[in-house]
Amino acid sequence: MIRSLRARHFVFLVVIALCATSANVLARKRIPPARSTSSPRPSPEQSPRSLGGKTPDDLLLRTDGEHKAQALADFVRGAAFEENGETEKALEAYRKVLDVDPGEAELAARVATLLVRNDDFPQAIDVLKDAIKANPRASQPFLQLSYIYAKYLNKTDQAIDYANRAIALEPKNIDAYQRLYEIQIAAGDETKAAQALDRASKVQTDDANFWTRLGKLYAVLTFKPDANPKPADVARVNALFKRAAEHANDDPAILKEIADYYASSQQLAEAIPLYLRVLELQPDDASAQEKLASGFVLTNQRAKAVDLLQAIIKEHPEKYQPYDLLAQVLDDQARTLERENKKDEAKPIFAQAAASYEQSLLINPSHVNTYVRLADLLIGPLKDPNRAVNFLSDARRRFPGAPELTYYLAIAQREAKHPQQAVATFEEALHEAELDGSEMANARFYFDYGATAEQAGLYEKAADLFKQSISLDPANAADAYNYLGYMWAEQNTHLEEAEDAIKHALELDPNNGAYLDSFGWVKYREGKFDDALAQLQRATQNLKRDDPVVFEHLGDTYSKLDRIAQALDVWQRALTLDPENKNLAQKIDNAKTKVSKSEGKRNPFH
Repeated sequence: MIRSLRARHFVFLVVIALCATSANVLARKRIPPARSTSSPRPSPEQSPRSLGGKTPDDLLLRTDGEHKAQALADFVRGAAFEENGETEKALEAYRKVLDVDPGEAELAARVATLLVRNDDFPQAIDVLKDAIKANPRASQPFLQLSYIYAKYLNKTDQAIDYANRAIALEPKNIDAYQRLYEIQIAAGDETKAAQALDRASKVQTDDANFWTRLGKLYAVLTFKPDANPKPADVARVNALFKRAAEHANDDPAILKEIADYYASSQQLAEAIPLYLRVLELQPDDASAQEKLASGFVLTNQRAKAVDLLQAIIKEHPEKYQPYDLLAQVLDDQARTLERENKKDEAKPIFAQAAASYEQSLLINPSHVNTYVRLADLLIGPLKDPNRAVNFLSDARRRFPGAPELTYYLAIAQREAKHPQQAVATFEEALHEAELDGSEMANARFYFDYGATAEQAGLYEKAADLFKQSISLDPANAADAYNYLGYMWAEQNTHLEEAEDAIKHALELDPNNGAYLDSFGWVKYREGKFDDALAQLQRATQNLKRDDPVVFEHLGDTYSKLDRIAQALDVWQRALTLDPENKNLAQKIDNAKTKVSKSEGKRNPFH
């Protein structure tokens, strides 16, 4: 669509030019050539901005009407050829344009870029030098020549000369200083690279982008792996980003780049206010939120982050963003403790995170992502699915047609022991995702849906959903294979297919204790109790923590092999882990009775 619009735009220009030609011929007047005072300046190593979106000013103003019309027609043809990947035809058409006006710097640079891609460096250089002769005030051809001589011809001196000539023409063009810096770095001369940046730092400009890019280049020299930067060097980089902030004029993209620098250099006190300002300008900028939270985590300064955010909340309790960010940091802190098996320490921090998310929603209830994050906490670590169901139901009314909320509501309903209701909600989520064009219905979605259908007793539907999950991401389908196989083993059906599915899971993760338990349980169902025992013993050795289900399976297998004492031992271990399991308690009682009767028969006088 965009391409067709561009083509129509240029055809329209050609028609206008042809009309102007007719008028000029009738009036017998010549249009004097005109030269633009400046030329665009994209980075030389990158393709100049698409020529399909703007006709060069020189091409519109420089030539006679008749020549101009032909040049425009050639330009349109060249752009079309280039978009279709027909480089040779594009070059032929573009060169005809340059024959009319060789000083069109942007087009010359584009032609040079295409020639360089074909390794035709001599012609690329000729085109650029012709452009310089026709338009000596344009800096772009010099910059392009500098790039070619440095990268492809290894002629550093000539490359430096061209870069310096570009700087002389446009001293406020940061591309030129960056080119000079990169040439010196490639040549291994870091001192001269720094000198190039020092030249740039003396430029008088209010361009925030200039100072941001210069700051980034200085930062590369200052912050090196395994080295502590000197305070004076850090202060110099900070000064450049401070100038960028002074001239940013509330540009969120610039402010975010400055904040990224401060966060990456562990200057969180400076980064936080900038990220918060970005979020005031762009409330839905999830990237800014995530970068701030991840910045705290990556620099391992969660405690400091919490203190700073709490201080900001105390000063500005009416702003929702600090609550949201505080919740993210607390959430990450708690999950780290959980991974370290410090669950008692993690739980109150999870609760604090949830409370902070709730406060954020009280101030500004218009953010879907905050509902999703809170739901994830309530369903997972805090294990409060009923509360999640209540607030997600409210969120869904507030945001009709948001498939992510419906998805989480379905999971919450399942965890709240309402699997039939959850199945219906999953189906609604799938329908909403299809209407919304969302990519939410991925392998994980179908796995969760399948697990819910299994809990609802819809085993055939569950099998179909697990198979769909596997087909969408077979390389990461171990859980789906295992769940499918274990479900069939539990139902004592499709045992051959169940064994095959679990084997696939074990191929992907050979030492997974849960998968080994599933494999052992299939063998148990097949009546192969010795094989089952071997697999279940391996399962207990490979589990990261004791699992009552695995111990129960192992006890059942010992019982089938008439090893009652061992069965009692592992059943009792299982009951300690799951004291509410009445079926397990009954097995233990029956086994004790059996042992007692057996001993009575052996010793009738006891």
